[in-house]
Amino acid sequence: MIRAELDRSFMETKRNKLLWEVISTRMREKGYNRSADQCKCKWKNLVTRYKGCETMEAEAIRQQFPFYNELQAIYSSRMQNILWSESEGGGTTGMKKKAAVQLSSDEEEEVEETTELEKGNIRKKMKKGKTGGGSSSTSGSNINSIKEILEDFMRQQMQMEMQWREAFEARENERRMKEMEWRQTMEALENERIMMDRRWREREEQRRIREEARAEKRDALITALLNKLRREDHM
Repeated sequence: MIRAELDRSFMETKRNKLLWEVISTRMREKGYNRSADQCKCKWKNLVTRYKGCETMEAEAIRQQFPFYNELQAIYSSRMQNILWSESEGGGTTGMKKKAAVQLSSDEEEEVEETTELEKGNIRKKMKKGKTGGGSSSTSGSNINSIKEILEDFMRQQMQMEMQWREAFEARENERRMKEMEWRQTMEALENERIMMDRRWREREEQRRIREEARAEKRDALITALLNKLRREDHM
């Protein structure tokens, strides 16, 4: 949601480090301690998984990538902004320029890295294909190699996502355990305070009873002495 709010800013600038710092700060304000690099890496993973869902069925998309609708909304809004800008400018641009505009600065970096990786792998596969057969087998092996590369990349992304979730759940469980221990400690202290207060009240009650008993004995002794004195006076 935060990245979607800043999408226009990402489209308008090539230096996006400050924007990721802004996202990191706003995440901390919401209680999630994430660095700018972690936020950027997470966004790249989401974009990669979103692009990998283009050939999937709707039901499979919901199971494999629950954030598909959110990413779709961002790209749809981006396209509307591009069309609106072109209509306001009164001119049209070529398809290559339009496609370039659809990518934000951080996504362009990802595309360049992925393209270079795929080019290097494709060259390796093509060299192996040339040593083994004709042009038809080479093209078929290239397609298979690209599929293998993409599948392996998606598996790695899914694995990273699972590891991140497991780490997050472990930290959340640890936080719950510490909170539970703190609550138990506070309850024990409260119970101890209640018991001490009860014992103090019992001691005070016993002291009051003893003082009343002494006062009754003293009054009885004084009364007896007064009676004795009166009898002696009459005699």
